[in-house]
Order: sequence, then structure tokens, then C-alpha cells
Amino acid sequence: MDLGLRDKRAIVCAASKGLGRGCAEALAEAGVELVLNARGADALARAADEIRARYGVSVTPVAADITTSEGRAAVLEAAGEVDILINNAGGPPPGVWADWTREDFIAALDANLLAPVAMMQAVLPAMMGQGWGRVVNITSAAVRAPIAQLGLSNTARTGLTGFVAGTARQVAGQGVTINNLLPGIHATDRIKALDGPVAEADGISLEAASARRMATIPVGRYGTAAEFGAMCAFLCSQHAGFIVGQNILLDGGAANQTI
Repeated sequence: MDLGLRDKRAIVCAASKGLGRGCAEALAEAGVELVLNARGADALARAADEIRARYGVSVTPVAADITTSEGRAAVLEAAGEVDILINNAGGPPPGVWADWTREDFIAALDANLLAPVAMMQAVLPAMMGQGWGRVVNITSAAVRAPIAQLGLSNTARTGLTGFVAGTARQVAGQGVTINNLLPGIHATDRIKALDGPVAEADGISLEAASARRMATIPVGRYGTAAEFGAMCAFLCSQHAGFIVGQNILLDGGAANQTI
């Protein structure tokens, strides 16, 4: 399927690996010019080189912390006007409600609520002016089915969901769509942060902890960055203009829900 995105320009945050990298690859395959962001300069440069060589598109890496105003300014300056924004940032660490301080919550809100809101506020006016734009926020399956030990993420990402619910309806008439992708467990570095403590607590290997978690997923495996990226690219495509303000769950059926 031709996604109708050739020569569009996109910012993809946290794109050197994992789900962000999957989204960047899928957009590059569709012919999108990329501005890639991540904090690690070396890993980001390698990702940019590999994507550029494989797909033949323009790729501009910007090593910066997107959760800071300085980082966002650097990315936006390098990008100029863009057609697509993929908001993404690593989730806060798991823990127990009694241990989280105000500072922990502020850090989670900065990364997973306020940073993506600021990026949207920066790019939406130009998208609306040109009559076309796509924003995809990578949030979490925990927005739909909260996970107790991910309370910081639950709090921040649910706030972002509320912001998108209203904002998406306000900009849709100008040809701009905003949607959220809610990943369940995927085979990325994030899974180590989740399965590692389980393995340590239960005295089992990381592989055994992962196998036990996979058994709770109807498809019997973790998701891949490539299939996640394919959904992201479709939401950015010319075929997705009637999808507005949605929270699309990609979790292999783990959440037993009807809506």
C-alpha cells in the first residue's frame, strides 16, 4: 500500500532504538525525510546512518534531551516546519506508591506529559496552516489497563491522553490528526526494566521471567518494533485522515477489554 507520504518531513523522538526506531524505519520506507532525536549521540548517529543507507531518505540526527526546553528547541530548530510528529520518551521506573516523591512525579510529568504537549504546541500551528499534519504519541497500554508498579507512568500518560482527547477534536477540521499508540510488552530494552526485578525477586533467570510473562499474552510472544512502526506509519498516512483522537492498543490481546 502506498501511504502517500513521500517527501513529507517528520520528527521522531527517542528514535535511536526500540519503538521509536521502528517508527522511524517505517516512515523512511514510505519516503519520509526524518529528523531523529535521542539523548545518546553515538547510537543516534549509527541509527541515522543505517536508515539513510537503507532507505535513501534525508536523515538529520539531533542528540538532545527532548524532556528539556533546551532539547526541544534544538530539535525544532533543526527540523523547521514538519508534516509529522512522533512523540516518544522512555517511561519512568517501576516502583511502589509509598516511595514516590513529588520530585518523582514532576520528572514523570516532564517526560511523558509536558514534553509531548510542548512539542505539539510548537508544530500544530504550521500543520493547521498548511491544512495537513499527523501527530502520533507513543504512550502505554497502562493508560487503558493500569499497572500497579507503573504508577508514575499511569499518572503522566493518562494526563496526556486527556489533553489529546480535547485537542485532537479542535484541530481535525484543519486536516491535522492526533492519535495515541498504546504499546503492550515489546521486545525492546524497556522489557529488561520490567522483567529484571521479577527475575531477581523470584530467583529465576531473565529468560524465565520473560517466558512467564509471554504466557500471559494471547499471541504468546512480545511485540516487535517493526510491527509497531507499521501501525505508526499507517496512522501518519493519507489513508488515516478519519482516525481522530484514538487510543490504539498494541498488546497482543493481553488486556481483556471490549472497548
